Amino acid sequence: MKKRAAKLTSYVVFLALAFALMTSGLGNPTAHAASVSITSSGAWNETTYVQWSAVSNAQGYNVYVKPSTAADSQYQQLDSQLIRNYSSYWRADAVGLAAGTYVMKVEAVLSDGTKASAVSGTLTATAHDRSGFAFASTSTFGTGSGAYNNNGTLQSGAQVVYVTSTTAQTVSLDVKINSAGDKQTAVGIGEILTLRQKGYDTTPLAIRIIGKVTAANMSGQLNSSGYLQVKGKTDYTAMNMTIEGIGQDATAYGWGLLLRYVGNVEVRNLGLMLFPDDGISLDTGNANVWLHNNDLFYGSAGSDADQVKGDGSTDMKKGSTFITISYNHYWDSGKASLVGLSETADFYATFHHNWFDHSDSRHPRIRTGSVHIYNNFYDGNAKYGVGVTTGSSAFVESNYFRHTKYPMMSSLQGTDALGEGTFSGENGGMIKAYNNLIASADSVIYANSSAGTTAANATSFDAYLASSRTATVPSTYKTLVGGTAYNNFDTLKDLGVSTSSIDAASSVEQVVSDKAGRLNHGDFTWEFTDSVDDTSDAVNTALMSKIQSYTTSLVSVGGNSSTSTDTTTPTDTTSESIVHNFTTSGTTSSFFTIQGNLSTTKGTVTYSGLTLTQCLKIESSTSIGFTTTAAKTLTLVFNSADGTQIKIDGTSYAMTGGIVSVSLAAGTHTITKADTTNLYYIELK
Repeated sequence: MKKRAAKLTSYVVFLALAFALMTSGLGNPTAHAASVSITSSGAWNETTYVQWSAVSNAQGYNVYVKPSTAADSQYQQLDSQLIRNYSSYWRADAVGLAAGTYVMKVEAVLSDGTKASAVSGTLTATAHDRSGFAFASTSTFGTGSGAYNNNGTLQSGAQVVYVTSTTAQTVSLDVKINSAGDKQTAVGIGEILTLRQKGYDTTPLAIRIIGKVTAANMSGQLNSSGYLQVKGKTDYTAMNMTIEGIGQDATAYGWGLLLRYVGNVEVRNLGLMLFPDDGISLDTGNANVWLHNNDLFYGSAGSDADQVKGDGSTDMKKGSTFITISYNHYWDSGKASLVGLSETADFYATFHHNWFDHSDSRHPRIRTGSVHIYNNFYDGNAKYGVGVTTGSSAFVESNYFRHTKYPMMSSLQGTDALGEGTFSGENGGMIKAYNNLIASADSVIYANSSAGTTAANATSFDAYLASSRTATVPSTYKTLVGGTAYNNFDTLKDLGVSTSSIDAASSVEQVVSDKAGRLNHGDFTWEFTDSVDDTSDAVNTALMSKIQSYTTSLVSVGGNSSTSTDTTTPTDTTSESIVHNFTTSGTTSSFFTIQGNLSTTKGTVTYSGLTLTQCLKIESSTSIGFTTTAAKTLTLVFNSADGTQIKIDGTSYAMTGGIVSVSLAAGTHTITKADTTNLYYIELK
């Protein structure tokens, strides 16, 4: 009887414990025990990322990245804003990485003060394809990488600001406003860009967009036409700026980008929905602009009949030159890209590896300029592919035209003169075609070959079919209206791309459909019906409805981790070097007592092989205390662009190239403000 009672008691206890365990997690079904469980990780172009399940008693998270073969001491801490909470997971993206292999570490800061962590597997970041006229050796700036180096890392001294739905109007940055170097604190992304129009501050600047940011979120930041305007002082002003989306879901919703008088600007990894007029407009005096890996959706309907899907998705005009537009995904755009408006002088642009996904026309539509068009996927285009007018020249090579009604057109001749109406009443332009793959086109007329849909026509043609990539087009072939010949720019100019970098036309569909658009194709999915959408230029009402109802699953931005509140002054008990890296450790230290505010917007500093992106702002309230038991040499690393002096134990010391090195006796020491400046790294040895 006792044995049976004991068994019954044990069974009841077991059931009670099981019930308690089952019900304890009901209030937070996505939280897990005090260990970090990485659920997904991956890599992209100069980016790695990691996702994990929420930890039940975590106060916040820190995330780090390092080269896969580097020692753990080389972990670099990510900016808190790169850590985001979604409805069913957490995620962090490490950006600005050179191509290579990396690992990421997720660290949960628990409520009892302890930490739990997990490390990803090896992640291989690839390089962005920096090709085309924006990277030509003869171009104005030689690069379109904006705030970044051509290896994908941030330029030294670069500033970083984060724009979210809640910070667009409040993000702040000190901007130089005169030749004396005086600075004004700009509040809101609009004012930051307005102050930089003065032309005194060309510090590399990365503007990072996080999540869905609406026109309402951008209130007071846009111009009267609904654009975030990036404007230089005069034509081709060096801006050294990148506007980039973070992760898979960065979306400009209801607003567009206007670039004017700028040089060396990059726009990447953004979705643009329901923009006014143009999505991204390069309007007047721009050079070395690189638009890539963006998703262009429907814009807002305009007043004209051909603007029901918005006007231009990516337009460039009025002297914009040395432009590369690449790896973008155009989702049923009505008019993908106008190139040229009223120019009289030649200019240069490249379109490569774009996915014209059931978009209708202007891929691109060119006036006057010289344009290289290669490795684009023309996927069910209801009107036409490339259109040339006004004496322009286009080199169209190694593209795949799948069911594009008219792959190539020149105004008032060839296919355009067949009787279905003209796409332009302007004088014609010239196309040199080479090695394209054309499937199911209604009409292709070559000047010198019967390989099209009809016999060759030396006077009224769409394009000249070249026998080799380096072949020149004879000057005897001219436009029917206007009488201009092909200018053979492709054999005379640096195109910014080598022959070996151009994919075979047979590979274009696979390469482009895999790589175009945002990271992992973004967070928006849609499947076109080729049998309907290939030939329709009407708004796809179901697609429009999905765009209009688009929402994000982003809950919050920031890792929310807390830092140490210990106010004791630690003591040096070792003869080894002691370092503190504010990028990786913030204000947490077992040796230094640090009081002050951190910033990731004061530039990037390179020191002793390290790239330092986070600093301690040296303000009146800032102090760093420590105690040494023997004589030491203290080295402090600052941004050389800020301040000239720092106080150590009440004495001011001058910086040399952003470095202060001082010999210290044994004892207690304090670092405080002399000038307003920014401290990135401390070494004591």
